[in-house]
Amino acid sequence: MSSLPFTLDGVFFDLDGTLLDSALDLHGALLELCTEQGIAPPPYERVRPVVSRGSRAIIAAAFPDIDPERLLALVPRYLEIYEASMARHTVPFAGVEAMLAGLDSAGVRWGIVTNKPGFLTDALLPQAVPHWKPAAVVSGDTLSVKKPDPAPVLHACALAGSDPQRSVFVGDDRRDIEAGNAAGLFTVAVRWGYLDGGDPDAWNADLVLDTVDELAALLGVREIPA
Repeated sequence: MSSLPFTLDGVFFDLDGTLLDSALDLHGALLELCTEQGIAPPPYERVRPVVSRGSRAIIAAAFPDIDPERLLALVPRYLEIYEASMARHTVPFAGVEAMLAGLDSAGVRWGIVTNKPGFLTDALLPQAVPHWKPAAVVSGDTLSVKKPDPAPVLHACALAGSDPQRSVFVGDDRRDIEAGNAAGLFTVAVRWGYLDGGDPDAWNADLVLDTVDELAALLGVREIPA
């Protein structure tokens, strides 16, 4: 296992597909929208890879030939459906709870940088993981720009009081890695997430990891079981 080239000062994570497995609830909202619109819904396997790209990509999976203006018109209703049931099946990925507890115990500040709209982020975290105490939460509309722009990552570092040059950014999407690299953090791409159909090895991350256990070991908060 590789080690970090610095003393760790902060860790920042994408949310959906990195810390939380939320695809079932995002797909479930799409099923309800399809029922309302009178069309056959796409299978979960088609929707899961695109959920990191947000509501428009999710809706487009069910309406591939839809006019862009009509797609945008469906977004508010989709988000309304999702907000009503967003924590029904959403859970942390296996190992995430122990990893975050390890960071807390070690006194390492950690935060979340997501492109999810703030009203959804602020509603989801207290429902799904009320015991989490991130030092920073930056949503897709916290600033005027979102990932892959580096500004949200740097804003999270500032909120947490962490040095970007001694911090790590972890994500399951190319935009996460682009944002983290541009912000000067050590970047980790993770294979357990949604990946948007991409290959993490092609994203220019500093490291690509397969499991949460490997990430925890890199961060020095838990050994990989024998």
